[in-house]
Amino acid sequence: MAWERRDGYRLWIGGPVPPGADGITLGSLVVVRSRAVASPMLLLHEQVHVRQWRRHGVIGFLVRYLGAYAIGRLRRRDHRGAYLHIPLEIEADWVARRSIATAITDPAETEVARS
Repeated sequence: MAWERRDGYRLWIGGPVPPGADGITLGSLVVVRSRAVASPMLLLHEQVHVRQWRRHGVIGFLVRYLGAYAIGRLRRRDHRGAYLHIPLEIEADWVARRSIATAITDPAETEVARS
């Protein structure tokens, strides 16, 4: 296990990650599996979550994230389907893919404008 300080977040390589996931973000802490740390897509995705935590705060993030997941499950989606329909996950995936496709190294530059 290794710790790294990155620009705007801390990275814990080889820390505890839920089954079936390669990474998880808790506030400004990004935890990734050792085998997944080389994935630019994953790190960009998790950086978006760091900004979402900052934007919404702990309560706001958790209400949005867990609420959307619960709604998905109530709509009879399986775990993966409910996860894929969480708006915060959709945003993180979109921003990370857009950053890779346009070679933008700071995903904040592609985030959806807020009014």
